Amino acid sequence: MHYSLTAFDAASILIVVSATLGWVNHRFLKLPSTVALTMMGALASVIVIGLDALMPASRLSETVGTFLNDIDFHETLMNGMLSFLLFAGALHVDLEQLKKGRWQIAILSTIGVVASTLIVGGGFYFLSGMMGLGVPMAWCLVFGALISPTDPVAVMGVMKSAAVPPTLQATIAGESLFNDGVGVVIFSILLAAAISGQPLSIGHAAELFLVEALGGALLGLVVGWIGYRAMKAIDDYAVEVLVTLAVVMGGYSLAHALHISGPVAMAVAGLLIGNHGVSYAMSANTKDYLLKFWALIDEVLNAVLFLLIGLEAVVVAGRWGLLGLGVLTVPLVLAARAISVGTPLLFWKKLLPFGLAFPSLTWGGLRGGISIALALSLPAGPMKDVLVAATYVVVLFSVLVQGGTIGPLVKKWTGGVGPATL
Repeated sequence: MHYSLTAFDAASILIVVSATLGWVNHRFLKLPSTVALTMMGALASVIVIGLDALMPASRLSETVGTFLNDIDFHETLMNGMLSFLLFAGALHVDLEQLKKGRWQIAILSTIGVVASTLIVGGGFYFLSGMMGLGVPMAWCLVFGALISPTDPVAVMGVMKSAAVPPTLQATIAGESLFNDGVGVVIFSILLAAAISGQPLSIGHAAELFLVEALGGALLGLVVGWIGYRAMKAIDDYAVEVLVTLAVVMGGYSLAHALHISGPVAMAVAGLLIGNHGVSYAMSANTKDYLLKFWALIDEVLNAVLFLLIGLEAVVVAGRWGLLGLGVLTVPLVLAARAISVGTPLLFWKKLLPFGLAFPSLTWGGLRGGISIALALSLPAGPMKDVLVAATYVVVLFSVLVQGGTIGPLVKKWTGGVGPATL
């Protein structure tokens, strides 16, 4: 008899496994948490597959696969975790530095994401045809949208300790924050078109994008301002943390009901509360509790996501065509990133040092939690298997290879560049 997991059961299993692997890493391996959880999740998958090969009656792979299939990823990730991840990321971005690089950030997080989506989508269509998988162009563009957003967490810590100019730090953090929101909007529009099978006109897509993105930004300002005023009127860290939770959960639900972008709304609300709220509405005690609370939320959710992508090896195991496509996709994604950020950087040489900005933005453009969340939220079917497998390989490479080497490389690239020059 098949036992269907409840949402609480699934969450319990993921938290217990994440905590166990996190403890093992902290106690023995001492690797960056995202690297460790992805690596150990993949290793656990290999062990499960190996045990199944030795003892076919165990059916462990089937059990893990059933567990993953029982989780409603679309509901859990798109309508839940993303709101927390984007708000938590926005809290730590310096708005004053963001203003200095606002035009670079705006172009990189909009035109850059669209360009990356088109380049990856076109290249993925060619590669899938070459591998005999024949993924339709609409789904190739969906993959381009989900893999284009980047994760600043791993690289920002390195850059702050490597004498990187503040304007470049702000550009990287701001671009990554807003390309998450923009990427989710583009993903949602393209996914709806792919599922319906109807062609999507450029005009209609642009209209949807503007309504969702601008509507989301406006809602984010409104709910962020309400939260800011509520927090300014009191001094109680427990209630103020509760207010931020209300902003995130209530704001995201309202965005969903209004058919505008919840991710963009949460990014804007997080920026407002993380800057004006922290500066003018909180005591030092509240600021300490609130920032630590959201840092913990961000850490826990990312731990679960990176564990999930590691476990996906069980689902794609043995499907060498899918894994081969993923391997070929890695240089495609890097090339798309290089073109989409390198082209505008050529015009900004007086604002940003090209020799440092280009490699930092390209090799430091790590794929992480957002790409995993979007891939896992796809509707079940053959296209999901192909896109999840490709995402799995790209994120694995990004986390283990790019994430593992970006520190020494940034320090090498900076050379004698000082932090106060820009």
